Amino acid sequence: MSDTLKLASLPLFPLGSVLYPGGLLPLRIFEVRYLDMIGKCHKNGAPFGVVALTAGSEVRRPEPGKQSDKPSGDGFAVEEFCATGTLATIAEFSVPQPGLMVIRCVGEQRFKISNREKLKHGLWIADVERIDGDMPVAVPNDLKACANALGKLTKSLQDREIPDDQMPLLPPYQLDDCGWVANRWCELLPLPLELKQRLMELDNPLVRLELISDILERTGIAL
Repeated sequence: MSDTLKLASLPLFPLGSVLYPGGLLPLRIFEVRYLDMIGKCHKNGAPFGVVALTAGSEVRRPEPGKQSDKPSGDGFAVEEFCATGTLATIAEFSVPQPGLMVIRCVGEQRFKISNREKLKHGLWIADVERIDGDMPVAVPNDLKACANALGKLTKSLQDREIPDDQMPLLPPYQLDDCGWVANRWCELLPLPLELKQRLMELDNPLVRLELISDILERTGIAL
């Protein structure tokens, strides 16, 4: 793989959610390990990686005394996360008070972790290989209901005059593209984390939208 598709020592942010390319992610940062990391990313215009947690919590906690909890070796509860994540770039940044950063991020390219390391103060870094973005695929006629339902939802939010910075979707609205429509539904639907991760990892945007269409039909959202 070309070196242009690799990133070394990418700082990671393990979260209890999945970030999709083109998606929005608001975060409130107060942990020391992330305050420094986010400050440097913002200053340098650099991305960080969002990965979904499979064990542990978003906030670093002391190691519990329960025997069922795996020891991490450093006095803190174990953190485990998926090997595939999404690059995040900071679109909005503010420091409303000392020790608190409020940011709004945009999902960019997916990546696969090739090597990971936890630094002394608890920050994870990784060497990653970027994954090619979805190829543009027009929404076929049998899946138009998914795009139409998303378009109606977007219009209803706009009609309520919701401020742009509070909209859950980032324009331009690509309602004719399978990957974009599928990704936005994946973000909006209350799906289990494991399913959201599997859908994000799919390389075929048409298959992703077909699976989302099945879910929408079962719930009666897209008719």
